[in-house]
Amino acid sequence: MKTKILLLLIFVSSFSFSQSVNDYAAVIIPVRYDFLKIENQYRLQTLTKFDLQKAGFVAFYSNEVIPDQYNDRCSLLYIDVSKDSGFMVTKLFVTFKDCSGKVVFKSEMGKSREKDFELAYKEALNQAFESIYALQYKYNEASEKSKNAVIASPAIAPISTIPLTTAVAVNVPNTSAEPDGTVLFAQPIKNGFQLVDTTPKVVMKAYKTTNPSIYIASKENTQGVMILKDNQWFFEYYEKDTLMSEKITVKF
Repeated sequence: MKTKILLLLIFVSSFSFSQSVNDYAAVIIPVRYDFLKIENQYRLQTLTKFDLQKAGFVAFYSNEVIPDQYNDRCSLLYIDVSKDSGFMVTKLFVTFKDCSGKVVFKSEMGKSREKDFELAYKEALNQAFESIYALQYKYNEASEKSKNAVIASPAIAPISTIPLTTAVAVNVPNTSAEPDGTVLFAQPIKNGFQLVDTTPKVVMKAYKTTNPSIYIASKENTQGVMILKDNQWFFEYYEKDTLMSEKITVKF
């Protein structure tokens, strides 16, 4: 089985871009930061969204239904707020990461000596955002189009030269992973995402590779990969030596 998964990962190709925050169309905010116990504790998610919009960004919570114009997850930034240790001082900093988890920008440290947690977090976060305001963000749509052109280039990913590609395109049956049209929502976990339905029930888990369009994935006891082809996600795996491909709808 490991060998078959490795065969699927032949599709993975590494590429990198020297990008700034201006190259991303919007920002995704997690519903909870790691140093907090519950979602939107001390209203930090609400404050984050307010500060992002004040800085000129389009921002969405990770559990929101995102408009179709933002359906390319690699055109989005993923924000995180982290807490640093300090005696009698609350220290927070903000990071922006791309779809592969690479840090695009890290803010200056925001600090507060307030004893009340809500006041301290608010003051520290607002201070951290001062360095984000200084970026004077303005979306550069031309850069995104240029990036897509590079990704599509056969010189970067000569998949057509791999014999397995033809077999997949011709022989793999396409079935629907969610025949009733259910949308799966991606929730960040360590090194990837868990995909949940509206129950919410964890349907799949997907782990990052060096290619943001391909994840190592598992669904119940089935191991395979989750791959993006023509703006459509598929879960691909082997069943009795036959390569299977299931179409899935994912909202990040």
